[in-house]
Amino acid sequence: MRSSDAAQTAKKQPRWGMVIDLTKCVGCDTCTVSCKAENRTPPGVSYNVLLELEDGIFPNVKRVNIPRPCMQCDKAPCVQVCPVRASYKADNGIVVIDYDRCIGCRYCISACPYGARSYDDGASYEQEMLGYNDVQAPEYGKKRGPRRNGKIPEGVVRKCSFCFHRLERGEEPACVETCIGDARYFGDLNDPNSVVSKLAASSRAYRLKEDQGTEPRVIYLR
Repeated sequence: MRSSDAAQTAKKQPRWGMVIDLTKCVGCDTCTVSCKAENRTPPGVSYNVLLELEDGIFPNVKRVNIPRPCMQCDKAPCVQVCPVRASYKADNGIVVIDYDRCIGCRYCISACPYGARSYDDGASYEQEMLGYNDVQAPEYGKKRGPRRNGKIPEGVVRKCSFCFHRLERGEEPACVETCIGDARYFGDLNDPNSVVSKLAASSRAYRLKEDQGTEPRVIYLR
């Protein structure tokens, strides 16, 4: 491929990002539940969690709901510390975990300033949900299962991938599609006319822990 062709291909590659409007989030946990159902995550592993914080000084205090997926950082500490390069940035900017390379050392869990990674220790919902261990995980477009005898993804680190497998089908992440408050927006940050690009450039926009220099692709609106 000529350099000009390669440059043209790179230009067309989307730069996926997510904007979450905190004024619309009602704290219903639908994103958490839909994410677990979509990605078949086991006990102790949740890619989307809802943090509840108090803002203000008593008596003028209010509760703020902060949904927290993986931030898909452009300068991801988790990628930098992985000793086997199991974590890396895909062409579309999503931070990916190669389960076949991951050795479960959990350095990346310690390095992530957002607490967005979890270790799959093999726990199961089999006692609560008959046949749970036979259901396959669809992540990254490769079905894994059944969950028994230490088969991958057991024994590896897992996290949100912006529902990579759904993006490949032209669909939005499950948390975006099911948000009852329409608080989540997803799209191409490389497209200046996209909704996410316009919202990310607004005066209400901010990123969590910007002082860490991670350059996350999840942007919040105050």
